[in-house]
Amino acid sequence: MTSLVLNLTSRQKQEISSHYAAYRTTSKNPYIEAFFKLDGASLSIYQTGKAVFQGEKAAFYAQNWGYQEEEQDLGKGGQDCALIGTDEVGNGSYFGGIAVVASFVTPDDHAFLKSLGVDDSKKMTDQKIRQIAPLLKENIPHQALLLSPKKYNEVMEQGYNAVSVKVALHNQVIFLLLQRGVPAEKIVIDAFTSSQNYKKYVAKETNQFPNPVTLEEKAEGKYLAVAVSSIIARAMFLENLETLGQKLGLTLPSGAGSKSDQVASTILAKYGMTGLTETAKLHFANTKKAQKLLQRGTQ
Repeated sequence: MTSLVLNLTSRQKQEISSHYAAYRTTSKNPYIEAFFKLDGASLSIYQTGKAVFQGEKAAFYAQNWGYQEEEQDLGKGGQDCALIGTDEVGNGSYFGGIAVVASFVTPDDHAFLKSLGVDDSKKMTDQKIRQIAPLLKENIPHQALLLSPKKYNEVMEQGYNAVSVKVALHNQVIFLLLQRGVPAEKIVIDAFTSSQNYKKYVAKETNQFPNPVTLEEKAEGKYLAVAVSSIIARAMFLENLETLGQKLGLTLPSGAGSKSDQVASTILAKYGMTGLTETAKLHFANTKKAQKLLQRGTQ
């Protein structure tokens, strides 16, 4: 089904609603402000200010209101099927755990997701992510896992590495989502390693499934399912970072820059290595840098 999206001003919303008043009907979707059944298409105007035209004549109606081909973004290409997409957040941050999410999206979900402005979480503000993540969690079937810093440090000591940990997490969220019976025709992972590496590590995992998996670079910008996962995962990571910080009475920064070194040094001074084990990924270079900062401060 063709789905075309327009961003409307308040004036345009009024003009369109007035123009199609005779075709207005009710919608069960609480996020739709006005819904119209046109000849050969439907029109949904969302509270976010987006107009979504769907159906055979979607382009005909949308072009009357300024639609142009280049406005199409996510929602086209190789995702015109029932698809599971996965992504992870937190791998590059010294503090906080790793959140991995698998989401199941069908073409019927595309209009709703576009209306929310779903995109790669790296292109979105944290405020926007926190705003729409609950709506995605409520409306899109997904499976999420959060590996805490403490557990991360434990599995690293058991022989995992930074890549094999992520392979295990991605495999597990996909496995659990498939166990719920979602009819996935395609599975896409936002690539963090080569397919060869992925297959090598996943072969060691206990939980296996027969569905083929595709690893694609920058998949969060190509597939709505991956974008949904990136948003939910980012929201989980941010919440975990706040929770861990509150326990220590500190604000834990995201990333692995010099600010992380300084905060880690403060944690070492107050709580010792136990504090870092609970909040940070110890194998990062930040740990040694923080220890050096503490030594300088005590000399």
